[in-house]
Amino acid sequence: MSKIEVRPLPAASLTRVMIEGPAGKIETDVNDPGGARRGVALVAHPNPLQGGTKDNKVVTTLAKAFFALGYVAARPNFRGVGASEGSHDEGRGETDDLVAVAGYLANHFGGLPLALAGFSFGSFVQTRVAKRLKPAFMVLVGPAVNRFPSETVPADTLVIHGERDDVVPLAAVLDWARPQGLPVVVVPGGEHFFHGRLNRLADLVVRYCRG
Repeated sequence: MSKIEVRPLPAASLTRVMIEGPAGKIETDVNDPGGARRGVALVAHPNPLQGGTKDNKVVTTLAKAFFALGYVAARPNFRGVGASEGSHDEGRGETDDLVAVAGYLANHFGGLPLALAGFSFGSFVQTRVAKRLKPAFMVLVGPAVNRFPSETVPADTLVIHGERDDVVPLAAVLDWARPQGLPVVVVPGGEHFFHGRLNRLADLVVRYCRG
């Protein structure tokens, strides 16, 4: 199997759109590979109350990995972040917003298979979104299960966590995953933001999607 190189998102592929949501406009960056698109990946960012945005490096790494595989990669700002309207709603309204963005993407890209991905707080929100939509698969990175009441997820969900995460202890993720019989991929030495290990993170996502 040939290796896919994960490169920076090309500026020419980027469209910034303002999608109508339940609390107003949702600022969303969409990178479209064009041609024979494989699917659509909706990527959710970490807690906005702690500075999380669509430009977070883990979020952009996920988007790069999906784009390299031929997915349309969409990164919305949650309500109250950047140019997105509304105010933080502890995951409730954010769930509604992601469902609205998914609807926009389905209308504009012909109902392609939907992948849900999230980092930290974004993973929590995506567990809620998955209860309302039927994603082809999910990728959750550093899911903040010790801070937010994350839902159960499909059995084929890819969960990636850092061994030395001091924001969300690995033990908390295992406690959440264990009753579901859900495997967790542990990155040795990795911490919450995967400093120095973003390429490894991208490779894990690429290999999972191709497999």
